[in-house]
Amino acid sequence: MIKMDTAEPGDIASLVAARQSLRASLDKSRALSAALARAGPRLDEIHQRLPSLEASVRPIRAHRDALAAVGGHIDRAVSPAAAVLKVFDAVHGLERPLLSDPDADLPGYLSVLKRLEEALRFLSDNCGLAVQWLDDIVDYLDDHSVADPRFLSTLKTSLAALKTSSSPLDGGLLDAALDKLDAEFRRLLSDHSTPLPMPSSAAGVIANGGGAVIAPAPLPVPVIQKLLPILERMIANNRLDRCVAAYVDVRSSNVRASLRALDLDYLEINPVELDDVQSIESYIDRWGRHLEFAVKHLFEAEYKLCAEVFERARPPDVWAACFAEIAAQAGILAFLRFGKTVAEAKKDPIKLLKLLDIFNSLNKLRLDFNRLFGGKACVEIQNLTRDLIKRVIDGACEIFWELLVQVELQRQTPPPSDGAVPRLVSFITDYCNKLLGEDYCPVLTQVLIIHRSWKQEKFQERLLTDAILNIIKALEANFEAWSKGYEDITLSYLFMMNTHWHFYKHLKGTKLGELLGDAWLREHEQYKEYYAAIFLRESWGKLPSLLSREGLILFSGGRATARDLVKRRLKAFNETFDELYQKQSNWVISDKDLREKTCHLVVQAIVPVYRSYMQNYGPLVEQDASASKYAKYTAQTLEKMLTSLFHHKPGKSASFRVRHSNGKVNSVMASQFRSASTVM
Repeated sequence: MIKMDTAEPGDIASLVAARQSLRASLDKSRALSAALARAGPRLDEIHQRLPSLEASVRPIRAHRDALAAVGGHIDRAVSPAAAVLKVFDAVHGLERPLLSDPDADLPGYLSVLKRLEEALRFLSDNCGLAVQWLDDIVDYLDDHSVADPRFLSTLKTSLAALKTSSSPLDGGLLDAALDKLDAEFRRLLSDHSTPLPMPSSAAGVIANGGGAVIAPAPLPVPVIQKLLPILERMIANNRLDRCVAAYVDVRSSNVRASLRALDLDYLEINPVELDDVQSIESYIDRWGRHLEFAVKHLFEAEYKLCAEVFERARPPDVWAACFAEIAAQAGILAFLRFGKTVAEAKKDPIKLLKLLDIFNSLNKLRLDFNRLFGGKACVEIQNLTRDLIKRVIDGACEIFWELLVQVELQRQTPPPSDGAVPRLVSFITDYCNKLLGEDYCPVLTQVLIIHRSWKQEKFQERLLTDAILNIIKALEANFEAWSKGYEDITLSYLFMMNTHWHFYKHLKGTKLGELLGDAWLREHEQYKEYYAAIFLRESWGKLPSLLSREGLILFSGGRATARDLVKRRLKAFNETFDELYQKQSNWVISDKDLREKTCHLVVQAIVPVYRSYMQNYGPLVEQDASASKYAKYTAQTLEKMLTSLFHHKPGKSASFRVRHSNGKVNSVMASQFRSASTVM
């Protein structure tokens, strides 16, 4: 240790200098430390910027040939991308007009939509090319190390996302615009599709077979002129199915609304209800008229309108398919199914006429059906129509050939208890007359021809007439069988008189009468005369003989004897008359003229004889205490009673008991066996 009191002056100075030096070094270190602390963030920032600076400097460091070539590549890649971006800007500018309602300015809206379509076509054609150019330049930069790898990686990721993106190029603007056009298409249809105006009077005219109301133009021409360009744009954008669906929905609803005025509830009727003959008759009459009206006016108009609206659509059968769907939804299938239900109902004889009516209605519409529903799109309608026609023809032929069997089966049934004409007789004769008439003969002939052709059999010209003749012959054979069913032979005479006269009177001058011939008719007239004469002779003709004058010698001595004879004879007359009258009061002569003539003959056979007898011999008993017992009737009373005979008494006519063959022709045939007097 240096002692201060012994140190040299020079040593102290050295120490002071060293101390100052150290202090100065310490201050510098502190300043440097502070400077380093302040420079730290800037160094971090510089460190972070170094990669980008390095990337910026890299081209300067790249090979001169690579730098010279990259400019051209960049120009070729950027030009398509710039054009695409320009079109994207134009698409963005179309948003406002295309998101507005097209009804205000439809032509302008369609024009803007076309521009959008053109822009999208450009983008569709060029976006891929632009992305490919950009992809190529990125690969070039990467291969020649003239850009930062991380920057290139980001570019590649972005380009890959563009390549795989499924988002629409217009952000959904085209779909939104097409949705608005679709709504406008439906609105135009809905606003101008009005049901056919049919007031109740017009519907009644159709229902009663009068002149049909002619349908007006389904859509105004200006509306069609608006629909067509909308449809053109929708087709260009693969939206045809949307237009067809809207068109079918609106137009089929419109046709259904028109048909509702005709009251078509019967088309949905329960098949069980069709067993009622009267309902079948009324329904089929209406069905034929309604079907004709629907086909010739409503569906015809829709057919033409579909062709007019969709004729430019592709494929060319679009309009036919559209019409087929409208027809199916609007009700043509309901018409055909109703006909099928009728054809499948119980095979009653009266239904033969209704089946012929169905066939005739379909046959009259055959050309219309072939034209309207003949295309491939209408296969369901065609199948239902063919099935209906087959069922109608099969059913009609089955019933027709069954008639003879049914008539023969009734031969074993008892006759009407009142001796009236069986209703079967009037039913069969009227029925055969209808089948031979102008309304049904051509139709039935055609049905038989078709049915024979299906069976590979030739149709004979007299097939129909011979079949009807056989039915009438079978009916005639029934007369004899039925007449033998009466215990009272006199009633059988009345029955035969009734029936033969019915044949003569009701067939004379008819188609069936012409077929049978005058000789056949005269024969029945003669039979009537024969049975009328024998009926009078065997019944009322016996009464005059009971009023014999034999032994009645009016002298004083024989007066008492004469009185006794008159009493006995009047008593016998009264008893016989009362018996005949009581019995025949329940008998019926169906025809009014025949009834009056028969009553007149009975009166003429009895009353004049009775009147003369009472004038001559009545005084013998009139003074007797028991005169009323013998002089029971006056001539006027007898005449009045006799002229009241043979009238139908409600509830007195008996019915036939029906014998069934195969259960197919029963209910209506059974109703025909009631006495014809019920309807005379």
